[in-house]
Amino acid sequence: MSRLEHVHFIGIGGSGMSAIAKVMVEMGYRVSGSDIQEHEITKQLQTQGVKFYSSHQAENVQGADIVVYSSGIPEDNVELISANQKEIPLLHRSEALAQLLNQKEGIAVTGAHGKTTTSSMISLMLSRAGLDPTFVIGGEILDFGYNAKAGASEYVIAEADESDGSFLQYFPKHAIITNIEADHLENYKGDFENLKEAYLQFVHQIKPQGTLIYCQDDPINQELISRKEIQEILLERKIEILSYAIDSENSNIRAKNLLLSNRSVQCQVWDREQLLGELCLNVPGKHNLLNALASICLGLKLHVPFHLMQEALKGFVGAKRRFQVVSEARDILIVDDYAHHPTEIMATIEAAKSTGRKMYVVFQPQRYTRTYFLLEAFSHAFAEADQVIIANIYSPAGEVPIKGVSGSELACKIEKNSNKNTIFVPNYKEIVDYLIQSTCPGDLILTMGAGDIWKVAYQLKEYYHNIE
Repeated sequence: MSRLEHVHFIGIGGSGMSAIAKVMVEMGYRVSGSDIQEHEITKQLQTQGVKFYSSHQAENVQGADIVVYSSGIPEDNVELISANQKEIPLLHRSEALAQLLNQKEGIAVTGAHGKTTTSSMISLMLSRAGLDPTFVIGGEILDFGYNAKAGASEYVIAEADESDGSFLQYFPKHAIITNIEADHLENYKGDFENLKEAYLQFVHQIKPQGTLIYCQDDPINQELISRKEIQEILLERKIEILSYAIDSENSNIRAKNLLLSNRSVQCQVWDREQLLGELCLNVPGKHNLLNALASICLGLKLHVPFHLMQEALKGFVGAKRRFQVVSEARDILIVDDYAHHPTEIMATIEAAKSTGRKMYVVFQPQRYTRTYFLLEAFSHAFAEADQVIIANIYSPAGEVPIKGVSGSELACKIEKNSNKNTIFVPNYKEIVDYLIQSTCPGDLILTMGAGDIWKVAYQLKEYYHNIE
C-alpha cells in the first residue's frame, strides 16, 4: 500500500469504510468513493478532499490503484465487476485495515460486546497522554466528533470484528478480548465451538513479546485462556497476559467499592494489592466500567500515568449510539443505544435503571438469523423494563426471512417469559405516537438495536423540542 496513490472505496458511507478512508486521506493517499446516497459522513469526507460518487457506476473505479469493498457489497456490484475486469487489486475492508494495523504497533480490540466503547476510551486516553495514536473506530467518538484519525506515532487502535471472521486478518502487538458469546453463528456454521476456535487463532496471531488483555469475569474467556495450547503459545512467544475484572479476585486490575448512580460510576482501581486511585466515569453501567478497566490495563502496559488515565476517562462522554443521550426536553430522557444482543440489552437496561425513571424500551431486532439463534435469550432480556415495544426485524437486503421468526413472535415470547408489559408495534410512526401519548415528565425512552431504530429517538426529540 505504501506505493499506492489512488484508493477507491465501494460503499464509502459505512462507518467502518469511512473511518479507513478518513485515515488514508490524512496519510496522503488520493481517495475516492461511492455510495447510494450522500449523508453527513460522505459530506465530511468531501471536505477533506475525497471525490464522492452518489451512485455505483463502472467508471467510478477508473484510475484507482486499489479498490476497497465491504461485506455488504454484493458480488454483482458494477464497480466490483469493473475492478475485476480492469485487474485492479481488491481488498476487503478488514484487509485494508490490517495493512494499517499490522505494520505498526497495533492495538486490536475484539469481543462480543464493548469493542467500540473500549477502542474509543483507549483512543481518547492515549491522545490525552500525548501519544498521538492512529485510530479507526466503528462508531463516532463524541469527545472528538469523528471516528478515525491518522496519528504520528506507531500506535494504531482498531476494532477487530469477530462477527464475520475478519478479525483473523489482524496480527496485533496488543490484543484485548472483552468477552465471548454465541453470536453471529450463521458465519460459523451454527456452531459456537467454531467461533471459539476463531478466537484461539486470533490469540495465536499476537506478535511475539506482545500483550493479551482479557476480562476475567467472562467464563468463556477464562475457559479459552486456561487451555494448555494457549498457555504454551503465550509462553513460547513471550506474550504477557493481563486480566481485569470486577468480581474475580485474582485479576491484575480490579474495581472495588463500586457506586452506581444516575448515569455515572465511581470505584477504586487496584493493581493486585496496590490501590492506584479513584475512578469516576460519566457513562453508566458495570459494562462501561469493565471497558474502562481494559483501557487502564493497556495504559499501564504503555506506561501512561494513572492520573492521566483518570482525567481522560472522567471526561469520556461516550461513543455515538452507546447510551447516547438524545434529548431531555420536557424532562423526558431519550437515550439511544446500539445494543442488539441479549447480554448487551440487559446491561443497557441495568444502566438505565440507575436513573430511577420509568423506562420505556423500544427494541428493533436485527437479522432473521440472529433472532432465530437467540430467540429464547431475547425473550428473557427485557424483564427489568417497565414497558417493552418491539418493532419489525431490521434485515439487510437479500436476507431470506425464516418462517416463524418475526417481531410479533418475539414480542409474544417476551410477554410470556419475562415481561407482561410487551407489545408489538411494527410502524415507526405508530411507535412515536404511542410514546407521545403514554410517557410523562420524569420518564425514560430507550431505543435499542443495530438497525435504524435511532430514527424514533430523533423524531421524538424533534416533537418535544418543538412543543417546549
